[in-house]
Amino acid sequence: MPDSSLPAPDLHALFAAQQAWRWQAAQTTAPQRQAILRRLHDAIRAHRVALADALHADLGKSRAEAEITELHPVLEEIQHAIRRLPRWMAPRRVDTPSVLLGARSEVQMQARGVTLILSPWNYPVNLALVPLVSSLAAGNTVILKPSEKAPNVARALRELLHSVFEPRLVAVVEGDGEVARALTELPFGHIFFTGSGAVGRHVMRAAANNLTGVTLELGGKSPALIDTSADLDVTAERLAWGKLLNAGQTCVAPDYALVPRHLEGPLLRRLEAVIGRRFGTGAWLRAGPDYGRMVDSAGVQRLERLTRASVEQGARIVLGGEFDAPGRFISPTVVSGVTPDMPLMQEELFGPVLPVVTYDTPEEALNLIRRLDAPLALYLFATDEDMIRRVQRETTSGGMVVNGAVVHLTNPNLPFGGVGPSGMGNYHGEHGFRTFSHERAVLREPTPSPVRFLYPPYGRPVPRLVAWTLRQMERQSGPRE
Repeated sequence: MPDSSLPAPDLHALFAAQQAWRWQAAQTTAPQRQAILRRLHDAIRAHRVALADALHADLGKSRAEAEITELHPVLEEIQHAIRRLPRWMAPRRVDTPSVLLGARSEVQMQARGVTLILSPWNYPVNLALVPLVSSLAAGNTVILKPSEKAPNVARALRELLHSVFEPRLVAVVEGDGEVARALTELPFGHIFFTGSGAVGRHVMRAAANNLTGVTLELGGKSPALIDTSADLDVTAERLAWGKLLNAGQTCVAPDYALVPRHLEGPLLRRLEAVIGRRFGTGAWLRAGPDYGRMVDSAGVQRLERLTRASVEQGARIVLGGEFDAPGRFISPTVVSGVTPDMPLMQEELFGPVLPVVTYDTPEEALNLIRRLDAPLALYLFATDEDMIRRVQRETTSGGMVVNGAVVHLTNPNLPFGGVGPSGMGNYHGEHGFRTFSHERAVLREPTPSPVRFLYPPYGRPVPRLVAWTLRQMERQSGPRE
């Protein structure tokens, strides 16, 4: 296979090759697309050790964490799509109004054409290959641009995908932000981007020049709201796991905790015990296989700056607080006494630092959540059903989990995506298939069609009778006072 580390001018040739093949890809049948997905499934299994090694090199992930959060979810996504693809692809009959009596209406799923996937570094296998599964299931060709911040994974993905697909169907393009920028200027049928809101805005602006559709999977400050009715043992266990997974570098990680003032102390004690039990303390925390590393030293320095600045304003580090930029290490850190105006609350943290904000009334907590940008996820820990319903009614977020964190990603039947600043569009399972498909309206008008009674000139008796009849039908079926 040719090298996919293409200089910018060759991107046009690659795009042209995929554009030439896109109609053949679009016309594939369900069994043919299932065969493509099975080839991908088998190739991932054959390359899983190389992928796990690359994940360890780039992010310090253990083999177990790589399997649980990266490899197995992709294989499950493929199996889910293979089993359901014939139903997803089938035309969907819809009702036809009586004025079109005799006509037949349906919705057909069409491929969007040449698609671009810009994947991030934090889950560089999962967040590259799950959208790829959706795009291939929809009958598209795909150019995948992995993040340059995870170079070992990028190379492993290139070797994996070029071992099983021709570049006219799937190609991997490595490179930096300039390569990504050059790609977004091409007239793709759809662009799928996962990353920061700042870069997402650039992607959207570039796509607008070609009127290209976009899916933006961004992030934001996902809150963990602890109610007075919460089980604190369950809360601490699940909050710690969700926050420290992948060393906090998860777009849906709990970004901050909102805790009733009188429960702050009990929760902090439980968090300290859980973190020590699950990840270890002292030298074992750094040497053990259960806790990852930051992707680069810049991320360590950014979080240290935000934490120290918040401490200067009155916050207090109650757990952790070790920042080692050369080692790409931050100990699990919990900061109490944080207020909404402190630096730790001004941007998404994307690391293992948990600010704890206290509140006195539910209104105070809900007002803070609503005042900040709509998050990608909202986590509510509560057993009071009235409170659960209230939070569902009075807040918005891309997704919501009650008494848990992060786990909604594991259900392929749920749409995954953001709202407003946390993203637009969604995917996983059938939702991903629809994201990468165009829903085409198709209507077949019969030869003896009632529409002929609507033709001008409208002063004739028949069109006037039709207009009168339609008005009578409105009175029969319209809204009542």
